[in-house]
Amino acid sequence: MRVEDITRYAVGALRGYRTRTLLMLLAMAIGVAAVVVLTSLGEGARRYVTDRFASLGSHLLIVIPGRAETRGGAPATLMGETPRDLTIADAMALLRSPHIRRIAPISLGGAPVSHGSRERDSAIIGTNADFLDIRHWSMAKGQFLPRGDDERAAPVCVIGATVRKELFGVQPALGEWLRIGQHRFRVIGILESEGHSIGVDTEELVMIPVAAAQTIFNNPSLFRIIIEAKSREAIANAKQDILNTISARHQGEKDVTVITQDAVLATFDRIFKALTMTVAGIAAISLAVAGILIMNVMLVAVTQRTSEIGLLKALGAPGRNILALFLSEAILLSSAGALAGMALGQLGSWLVRHFYPEVPAYAPGWAVLAALGIAIITGGVFSILPARRAARLDPVQALSRR
Repeated sequence: MRVEDITRYAVGALRGYRTRTLLMLLAMAIGVAAVVVLTSLGEGARRYVTDRFASLGSHLLIVIPGRAETRGGAPATLMGETPRDLTIADAMALLRSPHIRRIAPISLGGAPVSHGSRERDSAIIGTNADFLDIRHWSMAKGQFLPRGDDERAAPVCVIGATVRKELFGVQPALGEWLRIGQHRFRVIGILESEGHSIGVDTEELVMIPVAAAQTIFNNPSLFRIIIEAKSREAIANAKQDILNTISARHQGEKDVTVITQDAVLATFDRIFKALTMTVAGIAAISLAVAGILIMNVMLVAVTQRTSEIGLLKALGAPGRNILALFLSEAILLSSAGALAGMALGQLGSWLVRHFYPEVPAYAPGWAVLAALGIAIITGGVFSILPARRAARLDPVQALSRR
Protein backbone atom coordinates (compact mmCIF):
# COMPACT_ATOMS: atom_id res chain seq x y z
CA MET A 1 0.00 0.00 0.00
CA ARG A 2 1.17 3.50 -0.84
CA VAL A 3 1.51 6.31 1.69
CA GLU A 4 -1.44 8.18 0.18
CA ASP A 5 -3.57 5.02 0.45
CA ILE A 6 -2.67 4.60 4.11
CA THR A 7 -3.41 8.29 4.78
CA ARG A 8 -6.74 8.16 2.96
CA TYR A 9 -7.73 5.04 4.87
CA ALA A 10 -6.78 6.63 8.23
CA VAL A 11 -8.75 9.80 7.48
CA GLY A 12 -11.77 7.75 6.45
CA ALA A 13 -11.56 5.70 9.65
CA LEU A 14 -11.43 8.87 11.77
CA ARG A 15 -14.42 10.35 9.95
CA GLY A 16 -16.35 7.14 10.39
CA TYR A 17 -16.26 7.41 14.20
CA ARG A 18 -16.60 11.14 14.75
CA THR A 19 -17.56 11.11 18.43
CA ARG A 20 -14.61 8.90 19.30
CA THR A 21 -12.31 11.05 17.17
CA LEU A 22 -13.48 14.30 18.78
CA LEU A 23 -12.98 12.92 22.28
CA MET A 24 -9.41 11.84 21.52
CA LEU A 25 -8.69 15.16 19.80
CA LEU A 26 -10.01 17.00 22.86
CA ALA A 27 -7.89 14.96 25.26
CA MET A 28 -4.71 15.58 23.29
CA ALA A 29 -5.54 19.27 22.72
CA ILE A 30 -6.11 19.87 26.44
CA GLY A 31 -2.74 18.30 27.27
CA VAL A 32 -0.83 20.42 24.78
CA ALA A 33 -2.74 23.58 25.72
CA ALA A 34 -1.95 23.00 29.39
CA VAL A 35 1.77 22.79 28.64
CA VAL A 36 1.70 25.95 26.51
CA VAL A 37 -0.32 28.03 28.98
CA LEU A 38 1.54 26.95 32.11
CA THR A 39 4.98 27.44 30.56
CA SER A 40 3.91 30.84 29.23
CA LEU A 41 2.85 31.80 32.77
CA GLY A 42 6.16 30.64 34.19
CA GLU A 43 8.15 32.40 31.49
CA GLY A 44 5.99 35.51 31.86
CA ALA A 45 6.64 35.64 35.60
CA ARG A 46 10.38 35.25 35.00
CA ARG A 47 10.44 38.05 32.43
CA TYR A 48 8.29 40.28 34.65
CA VAL A 49 10.65 40.00 37.60
CA THR A 50 13.72 40.32 35.38
CA ASP A 51 12.33 43.44 33.71
CA ARG A 52 11.48 44.99 37.07
CA PHE A 53 15.01 44.53 38.32
CA ALA A 54 16.49 45.64 35.01
CA SER A 55 14.43 48.84 35.29
CA LEU A 56 16.41 49.72 38.40
CA GLY A 57 19.30 50.64 36.14
CA SER A 58 22.38 49.06 34.56
CA HIS A 59 25.40 47.44 36.23
CA LEU A 60 24.09 48.16 39.71
CA LEU A 61 25.43 47.29 43.13
CA ILE A 62 23.56 47.95 46.37
CA VAL A 63 25.38 48.50 49.66
CA ILE A 64 23.38 47.63 52.78
CA PRO A 65 24.46 48.42 56.36
CA GLY A 66 25.19 45.26 58.31
CA ARG A 67 26.74 42.02 57.17
CA ALA A 68 24.72 39.05 55.89
CA GLU A 69 26.15 35.99 57.61
CA THR A 70 26.57 32.72 55.75
CA ARG A 71 24.65 30.94 58.51
CA GLY A 72 21.52 32.53 57.15
CA GLY A 73 19.37 35.52 57.22
CA ALA A 74 19.89 39.12 56.73
CA PRO A 75 22.23 41.88 57.75
CA ALA A 76 23.45 42.17 61.29
CA THR A 77 20.45 44.13 62.49
CA LEU A 78 18.42 40.93 62.28
CA MET A 79 21.09 39.00 64.17
CA GLY A 80 20.75 41.17 67.26
CA GLU A 81 23.77 43.32 66.38
CA THR A 82 23.97 47.04 65.68
CA PRO A 83 25.86 47.79 62.45
CA ARG A 84 28.05 50.86 62.18
CA ASP A 85 26.38 53.84 60.53
CA LEU A 86 26.81 54.01 56.77
CA THR A 87 27.38 57.70 56.19
CA ILE A 88 27.38 60.13 53.29
CA ALA A 89 31.17 60.41 53.68
CA ASP A 90 31.41 56.62 53.22
CA ALA A 91 29.40 56.92 50.03
CA MET A 92 31.55 59.74 48.67
CA ALA A 93 34.71 57.74 49.39
CA LEU A 94 33.52 55.03 47.01
CA LEU A 95 33.89 57.38 44.06
CA ARG A 96 37.66 56.95 44.31
CA SER A 97 37.28 53.50 42.75
CA PRO A 98 38.18 53.49 39.03
CA HIS A 99 35.42 50.91 38.46
CA ILE A 100 32.54 53.04 39.78
CA ARG A 101 30.76 55.64 37.64
CA ARG A 102 28.10 57.04 39.95
CA ILE A 103 26.79 56.65 43.50
CA ALA A 104 23.48 57.62 45.04
CA PRO A 105 23.17 57.54 48.84
CA ILE A 106 19.63 56.78 49.99
CA SER A 107 17.80 57.85 53.13
CA LEU A 108 14.23 56.60 53.26
CA GLY A 109 11.21 57.37 55.40
CA GLY A 110 7.67 58.67 55.49
CA ALA A 111 6.29 61.99 56.69
CA PRO A 112 3.24 64.27 56.31
CA VAL A 113 3.60 66.65 53.37
CA SER A 114 1.47 69.79 53.23
CA HIS A 115 0.81 72.90 51.18
CA GLY A 116 -1.62 75.45 52.49
CA SER A 117 -4.58 73.59 53.96
CA ARG A 118 -3.89 70.38 52.05
CA GLU A 119 -1.89 67.55 53.60
CA ARG A 120 -1.06 63.93 52.79
CA ASP A 121 1.40 61.27 53.94
CA SER A 122 4.13 60.50 51.43
CA ALA A 123 7.21 58.37 51.06
CA ILE A 124 10.31 60.56 51.30
CA ILE A 125 13.52 59.60 49.52
CA GLY A 126 16.69 61.51 50.33
CA THR A 127 19.33 61.17 47.63
CA ASN A 128 21.54 63.17 45.26
CA ALA A 129 21.60 64.33 41.64
CA ASP A 130 23.03 61.05 40.30
CA PHE A 131 19.99 59.06 41.38
CA LEU A 132 18.02 60.12 38.29
CA ASP A 133 20.70 58.85 35.89
CA ILE A 134 21.32 55.65 37.83
CA ARG A 135 17.62 54.72 37.87
CA HIS A 136 17.01 55.97 34.31
CA TRP A 137 14.07 58.08 35.43
CA SER A 138 13.06 61.29 33.71
CA MET A 139 11.50 64.62 34.59
CA ALA A 140 8.07 65.82 33.48
CA LYS A 141 8.77 69.44 34.44
CA GLY A 142 11.53 71.43 36.06
CA GLN A 143 14.82 69.91 37.17
CA PHE A 144 16.06 67.21 39.49
CA LEU A 145 18.01 67.74 42.68
CA PRO A 146 20.99 70.07 42.11
CA ARG A 147 24.57 68.86 42.11
CA GLY A 148 26.84 69.95 44.91
CA ASP A 149 27.92 68.90 48.38
CA ASP A 150 25.76 65.93 49.38
CA GLU A 151 26.28 66.79 53.04
CA ARG A 152 24.56 70.14 52.53
CA ALA A 153 20.80 70.11 53.22
CA ALA A 154 19.46 72.32 50.44
CA PRO A 155 15.72 73.14 50.96
CA VAL A 156 14.52 71.89 47.55
CA CYS A 157 12.39 68.93 46.51
CA VAL A 158 11.09 66.99 43.52
CA ILE A 159 7.58 65.53 43.69
CA GLY A 160 5.53 62.89 41.92
CA ALA A 161 2.43 63.53 39.83
CA THR A 162 -0.05 62.35 42.48
CA VAL A 163 1.56 64.49 45.17
CA ARG A 164 1.43 67.51 42.85
CA LYS A 165 -2.23 66.93 42.04
CA GLU A 166 -3.37 66.39 45.62
CA LEU A 167 -1.42 69.29 47.14
CA PHE A 168 -1.63 71.89 44.38
CA GLY A 169 -4.70 70.90 42.35
CA VAL A 170 -4.84 72.91 39.12
CA GLN A 171 -2.36 75.49 40.43
CA PRO A 172 1.27 75.37 39.22
CA ALA A 173 3.62 73.63 41.64
CA LEU A 174 7.05 74.68 40.38
CA GLY A 175 8.58 77.36 42.58
CA GLU A 176 6.02 76.86 45.34
CA TRP A 177 6.85 75.88 48.91
CA LEU A 178 5.63 72.79 50.71
CA ARG A 179 6.22 71.55 54.23
CA ILE A 180 7.65 68.16 55.18
CA GLY A 181 7.20 67.74 58.89
CA GLN A 182 8.55 70.99 60.33
CA HIS A 183 10.78 71.83 57.34
CA ARG A 184 9.98 73.88 54.23
CA PHE A 185 11.12 72.92 50.73
CA ARG A 186 10.76 74.64 47.38
CA VAL A 187 9.41 72.49 44.54
CA ILE A 188 11.92 72.54 41.66
CA GLY A 189 10.73 69.58 39.60
CA ILE A 190 7.99 67.03 38.93
CA LEU A 191 8.88 63.42 38.13
CA GLU A 192 7.71 61.71 34.98
CA SER A 193 5.43 58.82 35.85
CA GLU A 194 7.45 55.59 35.80
CA GLY A 195 4.74 53.41 37.35
CA HIS A 196 5.65 50.92 40.07
CA SER A 197 9.29 49.89 40.28
CA ILE A 198 10.01 47.17 42.88
CA GLY A 199 7.29 48.40 45.20
CA VAL A 200 7.96 52.14 44.69
CA ASP A 201 5.30 54.28 43.03
CA THR A 202 7.05 57.29 41.53
CA GLU A 203 3.83 59.29 41.51
CA GLU A 204 3.63 59.10 45.31
CA LEU A 205 7.22 60.19 46.02
CA VAL A 206 8.81 63.32 47.40
CA MET A 207 12.56 63.46 46.78
CA ILE A 208 14.87 65.75 48.73
CA PRO A 209 18.66 66.02 49.27
CA VAL A 210 19.97 63.15 51.37
CA ALA A 211 21.33 65.42 54.12
CA ALA A 212 17.91 67.04 54.47
CA ALA A 213 16.27 63.62 54.81
CA GLN A 214 18.71 62.64 57.54
CA THR A 215 17.80 65.82 59.40
CA ILE A 216 14.05 65.20 59.08
CA PHE A 217 14.28 61.57 60.18
CA ASN A 218 17.03 62.26 62.75
CA ASN A 219 18.98 59.30 61.43
CA PRO A 220 22.64 59.73 60.40
CA SER A 221 22.84 56.27 58.82
CA LEU A 222 22.00 55.71 55.18
CA PHE A 223 19.34 53.18 54.24
CA ARG A 224 21.24 52.07 51.13
CA ILE A 225 23.89 53.18 48.69
CA ILE A 226 23.09 52.50 45.04
CA ILE A 227 26.17 52.27 42.85
CA GLU A 228 26.57 52.10 39.09
CA ALA A 229 29.67 50.31 37.83
CA LYS A 230 31.33 51.52 34.65
CA SER A 231 30.55 48.27 32.83
CA ARG A 232 29.26 44.78 33.43
CA GLU A 233 32.83 43.49 33.51
CA ALA A 234 33.70 46.04 36.20
CA ILE A 235 31.02 44.83 38.66
CA ALA A 236 33.25 42.27 40.41
CA ASN A 237 36.12 44.75 40.83
CA ALA A 238 33.72 47.46 41.96
CA LYS A 239 32.30 45.11 44.62
CA GLN A 240 35.77 44.35 45.96
CA ASP A 241 36.67 48.06 46.01
CA ILE A 242 33.48 48.81 47.97
CA LEU A 243 34.26 46.16 50.59
CA ASN A 244 37.88 47.32 50.91
CA THR A 245 36.97 51.01 51.16
CA ILE A 246 34.24 50.56 53.75
CA SER A 247 36.39 48.16 55.75
CA ALA A 248 39.25 50.70 55.81
CA ARG A 249 36.89 53.46 56.96
CA HIS A 250 35.28 51.25 59.63
CA GLN A 251 38.50 50.20 61.40
CA GLY A 252 38.81 46.94 59.51
CA GLU A 253 35.25 45.79 60.15
CA LYS A 254 33.46 44.17 57.22
CA ASP A 255 30.05 45.43 58.29
CA VAL A 256 28.24 45.97 54.99
CA THR A 257 26.57 43.66 52.49
CA VAL A 258 27.05 44.28 48.77
CA ILE A 259 24.38 42.87 46.45
CA THR A 260 24.98 42.91 42.71
CA GLN A 261 22.15 43.28 40.24
CA ASP A 262 23.48 40.41 38.13
CA ALA A 263 23.48 38.06 41.12
CA VAL A 264 19.87 38.90 41.97
CA LEU A 265 18.77 38.49 38.35
CA ALA A 266 20.64 35.19 38.02
CA THR A 267 18.99 33.86 41.20
CA PHE A 268 15.48 34.80 40.07
CA ASP A 269 16.23 33.44 36.61
CA ARG A 270 17.19 30.04 38.03
CA ILE A 271 14.16 29.95 40.32
CA PHE A 272 11.64 30.76 37.60
CA LYS A 273 13.26 28.43 35.07
CA ALA A 274 12.96 25.62 37.61
CA LEU A 275 9.32 26.54 38.25
CA THR A 276 8.63 26.64 34.52
CA MET A 277 10.15 23.20 34.04
CA THR A 278 8.16 21.88 37.00
CA VAL A 279 4.79 23.12 35.77
CA ALA A 280 5.65 21.90 32.27
CA GLY A 281 6.34 18.45 33.69
CA ILE A 282 3.05 18.47 35.59
CA ALA A 283 1.17 19.56 32.48
CA ALA A 284 2.94 16.90 30.41
CA ILE A 285 1.30 14.24 32.59
CA SER A 286 -1.95 15.12 30.84
CA LEU A 287 -0.30 14.12 27.55
CA ALA A 288 0.44 10.69 28.99
CA VAL A 289 -3.19 10.43 30.08
CA ALA A 290 -4.25 11.37 26.56
CA GLY A 291 -1.93 8.69 25.18
CA ILE A 292 -3.50 6.07 27.42
CA LEU A 293 -6.92 7.20 26.22
CA ILE A 294 -5.82 6.78 22.61
CA MET A 295 -4.53 3.27 23.37
CA ASN A 296 -7.80 2.23 25.00
CA VAL A 297 -9.93 3.71 22.23
CA MET A 298 -7.75 2.08 19.57
CA LEU A 299 -8.11 -1.28 21.31
CA VAL A 300 -11.87 -0.83 21.12
CA ALA A 301 -11.51 0.20 17.47
CA VAL A 302 -9.66 -3.05 16.69
CA THR A 303 -12.57 -5.01 18.16
CA GLN A 304 -15.14 -2.96 16.22
CA ARG A 305 -13.26 -3.32 12.95
CA THR A 306 -12.30 -6.98 13.21
CA SER A 307 -14.15 -8.00 10.04
CA GLU A 308 -12.65 -5.05 8.15
CA ILE A 309 -9.17 -6.13 9.19
CA GLY A 310 -9.97 -9.72 8.18
CA LEU A 311 -11.10 -8.55 4.73
CA LEU A 312 -7.86 -6.60 4.21
CA LYS A 313 -5.77 -9.60 5.20
CA ALA A 314 -7.86 -11.90 3.01
CA LEU A 315 -7.14 -9.61 0.08
CA GLY A 316 -3.43 -10.06 0.70
CA ALA A 317 -2.53 -7.11 2.96
CA PRO A 318 0.50 -8.15 5.04
CA GLY A 319 0.67 -7.55 8.79
CA ARG A 320 3.02 -4.59 8.37
CA ASN A 321 0.37 -2.77 6.32
CA ILE A 322 -2.27 -3.33 9.00
CA LEU A 323 0.26 -2.08 11.56
CA ALA A 324 0.94 0.99 9.42
CA LEU A 325 -2.78 1.70 9.02
CA PHE A 326 -3.43 1.84 12.75
CA LEU A 327 -0.20 3.67 13.58
CA SER A 328 -0.89 6.30 10.93
CA GLU A 329 -4.41 6.74 12.27
CA ALA A 330 -3.10 7.34 15.80
CA ILE A 331 -0.29 9.65 14.67
CA LEU A 332 -2.68 11.64 12.47
CA LEU A 333 -5.06 11.95 15.39
CA SER A 334 -2.26 12.99 17.76
CA SER A 335 -0.91 15.55 15.30
CA ALA A 336 -4.31 17.14 14.78
CA GLY A 337 -4.93 17.23 18.53
CA ALA A 338 -1.49 18.70 19.16
CA LEU A 339 -2.01 21.50 16.62
CA ALA A 340 -5.44 22.26 18.04
CA GLY A 341 -3.95 22.29 21.55
CA MET A 342 -1.18 24.64 20.46
CA ALA A 343 -3.76 27.06 19.02
CA LEU A 344 -5.82 26.78 22.21
CA GLY A 345 -2.73 27.33 24.35
CA GLN A 346 -1.69 30.40 22.36
CA LEU A 347 -5.21 31.76 22.83
CA GLY A 348 -4.92 31.18 26.57
CA SER A 349 -1.55 32.97 26.67
CA TRP A 350 -3.05 35.89 24.74
CA LEU A 351 -5.89 36.13 27.25
CA VAL A 352 -3.36 36.28 30.10
CA ARG A 353 -1.47 39.09 28.33
CA HIS A 354 -4.75 40.86 27.58
CA PHE A 355 -6.00 40.89 31.17
CA TYR A 356 -2.54 41.24 32.74
CA PRO A 357 -0.52 43.30 30.23
CA GLU A 358 2.37 43.72 32.66
CA VAL A 359 3.06 39.95 32.48
CA PRO A 360 4.70 39.01 29.13
CA ALA A 361 3.15 35.53 29.02
CA TYR A 362 4.77 34.04 25.91
CA ALA A 363 5.41 30.30 25.84
CA PRO A 364 9.10 29.56 25.20
CA GLY A 365 9.84 27.94 21.87
CA TRP A 366 11.27 24.80 23.46
CA ALA A 367 8.02 24.25 25.38
CA VAL A 368 5.85 24.53 22.26
CA LEU A 369 8.08 22.18 20.26
CA ALA A 370 8.35 19.75 23.17
CA ALA A 371 4.58 19.70 23.65
CA LEU A 372 4.00 19.01 19.96
CA GLY A 373 6.70 16.36 19.82
CA ILE A 374 5.63 14.59 23.01
CA ALA A 375 1.99 14.60 21.91
CA ILE A 376 2.80 12.97 18.56
CA ILE A 377 5.27 10.48 20.06
CA THR A 378 2.85 9.62 22.86
CA GLY A 379 0.06 8.94 20.38
CA GLY A 380 2.34 6.75 18.30
CA VAL A 381 3.85 4.80 21.20
CA PHE A 382 0.54 4.09 22.92
CA SER A 383 -1.02 2.93 19.65
CA ILE A 384 1.62 0.25 19.04
CA LEU A 385 -0.16 -2.34 21.19
CA PRO A 386 -3.54 -2.01 19.42
CA ALA A 387 -1.81 -1.90 16.03
CA ARG A 388 0.17 -5.07 16.71
CA ARG A 389 -2.96 -6.78 17.95
CA ALA A 390 -4.73 -5.87 14.71
CA ALA A 391 -1.76 -7.03 12.59
CA ARG A 392 -1.75 -10.46 14.28
CA LEU A 393 -5.43 -11.25 13.70
CA ASP A 394 -6.12 -14.41 11.72
CA PRO A 395 -8.07 -13.41 8.55
CA VAL A 396 -10.56 -16.33 8.80
CA GLN A 397 -11.35 -15.70 12.46
CA ALA A 398 -11.47 -11.96 11.85
CA LEU A 399 -14.01 -12.37 9.03
CA SER A 400 -16.12 -14.55 11.28
CA ARG A 401 -15.67 -11.92 14.09
CA ARG A 402 -13.98 -14.40 16.46
